[in-house]
Amino acid sequence: MSTLTDTLTFAPSDAVQRVVRGSRRAQQPASSADLVSLAVGEPNFDTPAPIVEAAAAALRAGRTHYAPAMGEPALREDLAARIDALTGEHVDAADVLITHGGTGGLTAAILAIVNPGDKVVIPDPTYSLYADLIAMAGGITVPVPLAADLHWDLDALEQALPCAKLFIFCNPGNPTGIVHSAEELTRLGQALAGTDTIVLSDEAYADLTFTDAPFTSALSVPSLEGRLVYCQTFSKSYAMTGWRVGYLWGPSEIIAAAARVHSTANGSLNTAVQDAARVALTDCGDDIAGMFDAYAQRRLLMHDGLATIDGLQVSSPEGAFYLFPRYDLDVPSVELVATLRAAGVAVRPGAEFGAGGEHHLRLSYAASNDAIETGIARLATAFQALR
Repeated sequence: MSTLTDTLTFAPSDAVQRVVRGSRRAQQPASSADLVSLAVGEPNFDTPAPIVEAAAAALRAGRTHYAPAMGEPALREDLAARIDALTGEHVDAADVLITHGGTGGLTAAILAIVNPGDKVVIPDPTYSLYADLIAMAGGITVPVPLAADLHWDLDALEQALPCAKLFIFCNPGNPTGIVHSAEELTRLGQALAGTDTIVLSDEAYADLTFTDAPFTSALSVPSLEGRLVYCQTFSKSYAMTGWRVGYLWGPSEIIAAAARVHSTANGSLNTAVQDAARVALTDCGDDIAGMFDAYAQRRLLMHDGLATIDGLQVSSPEGAFYLFPRYDLDVPSVELVATLRAAGVAVRPGAEFGAGGEHHLRLSYAASNDAIETGIARLATAFQALR
């Protein structure tokens, strides 16, 4: 490993130091062979074969050169048609930006919107990347604690929103597994009427919802029209996490600014992956349905297993592939997670997702039935010993 000489001094940039000071993102140690992991937010399925074959065919056909900075026109047209269906209005493919995964899209959008000192409101708890990116941009994060049912506390949210440059949320929620309703989204839009606040809706898990009511995308909510930036990814629905393909859509001026950030930091997404993404959209319905059915079964398996553990208050698993139970032990979640790892099961500490997540654990049922059953058994044994 190369190190600096005694004559050279170095300090990370202010942007890096802001992230380091405030980040809650936990880097868990490497897993041992006997550890059961219920910690990872990644499908345990392989990418469907038609997608893999499409990428291989593209490579053999010489699709190995730079793609346009905004993304391949054919893929952008396909995605615009999908967004059309959600908005009920014509969507111009020129306002679709193909990004390096959802992470690339979130990064491009937040750095394009937020200036140093800008107020950015987020739910608490929520996906920890948001606060890190706000810090990188120099913005001021204003977390708003959730209600007891893990949905938004709409009164508290309305009080926090005045003068905000941006509000960011994910639906379905990571880590909560909550699905926000049409009524919640409509009230958000109504609270912002007459303001310049932008809304960034991260809908990475939109295809994984288990509520009786159909999922409501923010794209279909009239009160959010004109201020909404939509971020999506192929990672979760299509088991394409390693492929790193996502996209943004929103007002032309915002997407143009995000495209400048994305092209500066990332460049264009590789061509063969974009060809494969088109096949994911058109040819993989049966694969996606099969994965959905498996998640639905695993969701019940995990929920029912956790409900038998004394000291856990199990949340309602409405969407994504997470449960976010609250525990009654007088132990910080980071310490409890370390104890559970020693007992052979890996989960995520609730505090990783915000102060409001303390005394919660995030468990992922994007794992095999055997892993879920074994992990819950080890969790139950550990809780019994701690009590």
